[in-house]
Amino acid sequence: MSTMQKPDVRPANPNFSSGPCAKRPGWSLEALKDAALGRSHRAKIGKSKLLQAIEDTREILGVPADYRVGIVPASDTGAVEMVMWSVLGERGVDMVAWESFGEGWVTDAQKQLKLDDCRVLKAGYGEIVDFSEIDFDRDVVFTWNGTTSGVRVPNGDAIPANRAGLTICDATSAAFAQDLPFDKLDVVTFSWQKVLGGEAAHGMLILSPRAVERLENYTPPRPLPKIFRMTKGGKLNEGIFKGETINTPSMLCVEDYLDALAWSRSIGGKEGLFARADKNAAVLADWVARTDWVDFLAADPAIRSNTSVCLKIVDPAIAGRSEDEQGAFAKAIVSRLDKEGVAYDIGAYRDAPAGLRIWAGATVEAADLQALTHWLDWAFEAEKAEFQKAA
Repeated sequence: MSTMQKPDVRPANPNFSSGPCAKRPGWSLEALKDAALGRSHRAKIGKSKLLQAIEDTREILGVPADYRVGIVPASDTGAVEMVMWSVLGERGVDMVAWESFGEGWVTDAQKQLKLDDCRVLKAGYGEIVDFSEIDFDRDVVFTWNGTTSGVRVPNGDAIPANRAGLTICDATSAAFAQDLPFDKLDVVTFSWQKVLGGEAAHGMLILSPRAVERLENYTPPRPLPKIFRMTKGGKLNEGIFKGETINTPSMLCVEDYLDALAWSRSIGGKEGLFARADKNAAVLADWVARTDWVDFLAADPAIRSNTSVCLKIVDPAIAGRSEDEQGAFAKAIVSRLDKEGVAYDIGAYRDAPAGLRIWAGATVEAADLQALTHWLDWAFEAEKAEFQKAA
């Protein structure tokens, strides 16, 4: 066994999952006491809370006044799907993927929508596609932050202002942690359970005027399920963007989202959220810089995520073994820390390379991440000793 002593300081909150993510600091069920439980979401109180969630989202994210903001079913996945099914096919599309969720959108475009003019651009885990290769006169579908690969788009500079196509951006682990250039994005989607630590199953959909124009002037050559329909009689269903949701939302989840938004405002809005995520990511970056057994999956610092931090084990005794052995070793570290109650859900995503994935979004405390780094070193040494003993 390792001779390294077990650390004395434990993270106060061991929840480092990349979704659903940790609740905001100080959260308790008491925060939801004003939820409109047992009331219709179509009643005055229900509509007012849904509209407040929309307006607060607009305020904190800085969404332009002429963009629509709506609450839609089925989390971020539902938001992306309803847009893809509703607008794609009017022109060619570039599907851009560098991790598993982007790959999922590629599959839908090719095998479900069966789009005739569908070009696919891909990059491996830890990398992103060269944006100069994307044709923005076509529609473009991409993820801003690769939740399962630990990468992000550094900025929107490569997206032209005079593009002819629509930019459709899955921003689910970027919104509220990274600055989204809305003037370069026609569709932005995300879910409550990521950076703000909200509850799952509800998606957010933000549409530019150009996206609205497409919806009102293009009829897709496919049947649309009810939960995907955003127009009536050739006009946008404005009710969706005023709190009149397509399906029944959970008013308990709505209240939780309102609480998270209120907390966001209390720490300085999006700038405060960005700062917390950056500080958290810096704690992990400092640790990686002084630690020889681990490194970032993303080699280029310019594209590293400040929320879903993906790590690989580079110690020669482990990295030189088979993929299955590397995977088993990483899982053993995850299991050891889980049993200790100091870190939950920090394994790499099932489709990603073997390693660790640690959430560093705004609801996580930097002190907890600092404490976690010592436990990671301890767990590595302990598992390496076991690994070498068994070899």
